[in-house]
Amino acid sequence: MTRIFSWNVNGIRSCAGKGFLEWLASESPDAVCLQETKADPDQLAPELLSPPDGRGGAYRAYWASAKRRGYSGVAILSKREPRSVSFLGEAAYDEEGRALVADFGDYVLVSAYFPNSQDAGARIGYKIGFCDAILALCDSIVASGRHVVVSGDYNIAHEAIDLANPKANEGNPGYLPEERAWMGKYLASGYADTFRRLHAEGGRYTWWTYRVAGARERNIGWRIDYHCVDEALLPALRGAAIHPAVLGSDHCPVSIDLDL
Repeated sequence: MTRIFSWNVNGIRSCAGKGFLEWLASESPDAVCLQETKADPDQLAPELLSPPDGRGGAYRAYWASAKRRGYSGVAILSKREPRSVSFLGEAAYDEEGRALVADFGDYVLVSAYFPNSQDAGARIGYKIGFCDAILALCDSIVASGRHVVVSGDYNIAHEAIDLANPKANEGNPGYLPEERAWMGKYLASGYADTFRRLHAEGGRYTWWTYRVAGARERNIGWRIDYHCVDEALLPALRGAAIHPAVLGSDHCPVSIDLDL
């Protein structure tokens, strides 16, 4: 069984000070995709560059940092060495450290930090451009005969069930019609939202804003962190979970189990 976690850590150095390494060693998954790392490797302590896996070994760590320090960034931690690790290949997105692509042969794992469309949709063009680049990447991987797993913070609540207050958030970034429509297009193009395929209930969220007092305690949240896979990989899906009890960020980790 292969267990993959994804977590927007809202600053890996900050999260490390709140128990990240202890959590990682305790869970010891096969791979972890991180988003919003907000750091270059040269700013990180050795234990983050080669984190202990809690089983006597260490993870291989791969980083995509933004040109602007302290902003954006993604990473992949893996027990298994990938054949290759690459960026998305489009400068506009690579300069913000938006995606890492790890090729494991039988499947390709993507850690992606989808842009925030910002107030009044100020970056909606950039956001949809990134979304389409991810879809094109997925299509090329599937066309090559391999499976793909896109794990990360999509910054999109797809449907009303995916946020606590859908009416109040109409027109807000993350719930704009263009974003929701793209998510629908993506899922109609041969890809699956693993959590929703296994869990039909509402009230399950992955992000709670700091701007609303007690939002997390009152579960006023959004489900914007996903593991999406190509439809052909769905028979291997054994579990998908959200872990709201894990603290350290305004997001919580999400996981999938695959029988690869």
